[in-house]
Amino acid sequence: MSTEPISAEQLGREAELVERVQRSFDRAPDARLKQLMQALVRHLHAFVGEVRLTEQEWNAAIRFLTEVGHITNDKRQEFILLSDILGISMQVVSVNNEAFENATEATVFGPFFIEGAPLIQNGEDMSFGAVGEPCWVVGSINDTSGAPVPGARIEVWEADEDGFYDAQYSDGRVAARAHLFSDEDGRYRFWGLTPTPYPIPHDGPVGGLLRAVRRSPMRASHLHFMVSAPGYRTLVTHIFVEGDEIGWADSVFGVKESLIREFAKHPVGAPTPDGRDLGDRGWSDVRFDIVLAPARIENEAAEQKLIP
Repeated sequence: MSTEPISAEQLGREAELVERVQRSFDRAPDARLKQLMQALVRHLHAFVGEVRLTEQEWNAAIRFLTEVGHITNDKRQEFILLSDILGISMQVVSVNNEAFENATEATVFGPFFIEGAPLIQNGEDMSFGAVGEPCWVVGSINDTSGAPVPGARIEVWEADEDGFYDAQYSDGRVAARAHLFSDEDGRYRFWGLTPTPYPIPHDGPVGGLLRAVRRSPMRASHLHFMVSAPGYRTLVTHIFVEGDEIGWADSVFGVKESLIREFAKHPVGAPTPDGRDLGDRGWSDVRFDIVLAPARIENEAAEQKLIP
């Protein structure tokens, strides 16, 4: 890239184009859509001007995004992966889940949540045969005043010991995901798997980008939660394993100090909390108490689709 100073005439031409493109959205009937598009134009043009983007680089970017679209399907969302590794997903989470008293922190949603996970009762097993070390997970759902939240819907999902979610297998299995409800005292409990590190899918264009910049695709060990109840902000979060080998190098920047938990290890033959016989397998246990923030009054326009 040239280090020659850019003439005032050239900068003026570029600024005039930005103004014209922004004005093209002036008649948008939706004020929020207008704001979004005009801000997007400003920031994209500022990026082009700052790095003095070449036509070859622009064409390479178009090819990359085209490849991201081609590999995306109903079970793999490469655009979410791209958003994740750029930290955009976490930034959107932060903007939309402002700190509120002692409410549990949110983190990234991830690309492998699937609607319609099986219902289990408290104390049952959500692994459904997925490989891995059994883990007894207990906790409570409370509001910020400490009052229990009974009947909260708790969605849980995770990768197996081999580092794959059920959606990544081609046999249609449903495993290591379920939903359950907190009891009348706001408590919950279930058997899952002890989380282990795994790579995000890196056989596509996002993986190629990570390799080009010498970044690891590995995610810190975690278990996903999504908790919802009437009158409360829906919480999407994880818990992370204390002492995990990946830790703060998590490829999607999802780790937060408040979400790190000790997963206590128990040897083969150690009695389980519910008397379950695990045969020749050891197990772990973890406690995750969740605090829900009250629901916010949303702008009705934000609930509508911005683009018909």
